[in-house]
Amino acid sequence: MPSESSPTARALRALEILQTRPGVTADELGDRLGVTERAARRYVEILREAGVPVEAVRGPHGGYRLGRGVRLPPIVFSQGEALALVMAVLDGQPGATDAEDTVGSALVKVIRALPEKIGREAAALRENIAATPDRNASRPDPATTSALIAAVAEHKRVRLTYRSPRGDSGEWQGDVDPWAVVVRYGRWYLLCHSLRADAVRTYRVDRIRGVEPTGEEFQPPEGLDPVLALEENLGSGWPMETRVVFDAPLAEVAPWIRSTMGRLEPWGDGCRVIGTTNNPAMYAQEWLAAVPFAFRVEGGPELRAAVAAVAARFAAALD
Repeated sequence: MPSESSPTARALRALEILQTRPGVTADELGDRLGVTERAARRYVEILREAGVPVEAVRGPHGGYRLGRGVRLPPIVFSQGEALALVMAVLDGQPGATDAEDTVGSALVKVIRALPEKIGREAAALRENIAATPDRNASRPDPATTSALIAAVAEHKRVRLTYRSPRGDSGEWQGDVDPWAVVVRYGRWYLLCHSLRADAVRTYRVDRIRGVEPTGEEFQPPEGLDPVLALEENLGSGWPMETRVVFDAPLAEVAPWIRSTMGRLEPWGDGCRVIGTTNNPAMYAQEWLAAVPFAFRVEGGPELRAAVAAVAARFAAALD
């Protein structure tokens, strides 16, 4: 990669300035490049020799601008811009995971243009996405996500500033080893090892308020499957126990059980799911209520109360 002071790098930087600031004068272009006005004009000529149509417009509103030639001028993205574009596409286009799809093929080209380490992580992000619409989908900050993906790619420990859910515990800071950024069901998660808890943790990227490098390096686990590890962790480690028994074979129940609900296992003539939750109301109303099999809640007083509330609401609707 050319250094920032090389002629090639300055010519590419000049192209980026022309793309974002049409009408820039030679004097302004020189200031932004850190060169003289004469040198700025020389970089414009280099672009023209490379086939980039740069027009010079006279008058009070004149300056240099990109013209419309036979071919489109090359587009130059900064690392942050390219990653923000990848995030936006993954967030709203299910076809982005299919290389045969128009959006998907365009996304592949953008990812290939990223620096090698960041490009690998962006490609992994594309592979790990579950493009399932979710009314609770989050919108993380691109700069925060970029910093996390860079730390993942470089195996660098970071200090997070994190906002707890619903603000019940305010903000806290802690060092983590970032293993992967994974998109599941419309939400962006950081899978990591928390030094504070000495355990695997998942954090919502949209709740991360700061990412500060510590300068220390780490080695991620060998053979890590980010999606599997994330989903296993999402269903464990919460303060409220859940244990639900289904009167149906495991094979029939399994397609209806999210990994975030817990571990599904055979039990008697049916099966059961054992896990934890931080939101028993959602567990009862959105997850259990959608399962089309008879069940009984055997564990977790909070979940039992939430299921009772749902049952009472439906019973009241028939009175």
